[in-house]
Amino acid sequence: MLLLFTSCDKDDNPTDSPEMPENIDVDGLSYATSSAAFDSAEMVIVDALTAAGPIGIVAQVDHGANASSVGQSLEKTKVILFGNPALGTPLMQKNQLAGLDLPQKFLIFEDDSSRVRVAYNDPAYLEARHDLGGEATLATISTALDNFVAMTTDEAPIKNSTGVSVGEGIATKMSVNTFDTTYQKLVAAITGNPNLKIIAELDHQMNAASVNLELRPTRLIVFGNPNLGSPLMQSKQSAGIDLPQKMLVWETADSVVQVAYNDPTYIAQRHGLTGVDTELSTIAMALENLSNAATQE
Repeated sequence: MLLLFTSCDKDDNPTDSPEMPENIDVDGLSYATSSAAFDSAEMVIVDALTAAGPIGIVAQVDHGANASSVGQSLEKTKVILFGNPALGTPLMQKNQLAGLDLPQKFLIFEDDSSRVRVAYNDPAYLEARHDLGGEATLATISTALDNFVAMTTDEAPIKNSTGVSVGEGIATKMSVNTFDTTYQKLVAAITGNPNLKIIAELDHQMNAASVNLELRPTRLIVFGNPNLGSPLMQSKQSAGIDLPQKMLVWETADSVVQVAYNDPTYIAQRHGLTGVDTELSTIAMALENLSNAATQE
């Protein structure tokens, strides 16, 4: 069972913030303003996840450092990918496409007014986007996420309503190749592009087996290009919850292999991004080319 937490020590010198924090209006995003400084809030979250038994941290991405590495500036922004196969696998058993939004993420960022925010995709968002109504683990995941955030703040998370429809913003292609060949071709296409870097690879099927659950072949690859991703977060830091990019490869019960990814236009609409049309067009073309390389002969 996922371990839940109810309290923790706060930073002795919390970052000052305005009396009326600016709201973050992003569909399905829950967030709170931390009473701890950025580094302390991050440490609390990482330590709590590390101590939480069944949970495993998959990757930690420093968006701010990545932006600096390509000569761009970005306020402190980090994303932590983590998961618990005992809770995530039942969601994918109902709809494998849910693997595109798993593992879970915490986005921690400091805005230009020195407010430190901790944000995550609310399970209600996953439920609506992947038609997961009735899955019991969603409530457990929701409680756990709220409790982790509570360790860094004195306020309850603000939960944006979820207006996403089933499958919204997800581009899907059928592959003519086997599952293994499709995935191998995708990895080769990403590693063959000098502008891209693989952040993490997750074998959801293997993770399911580790907790004695069954799942059809399902794998996720996480990769990015800070030259293109940084401007999106410069427009709205909340976009970091949807970055780096991800591609899911899975095989259906009918042995049909498919590849899916988030449409960058949807990410822009979700976060209200402006002034990044060139980057969005380039990202869309790159994702189109990568998915074609994986799904075609």
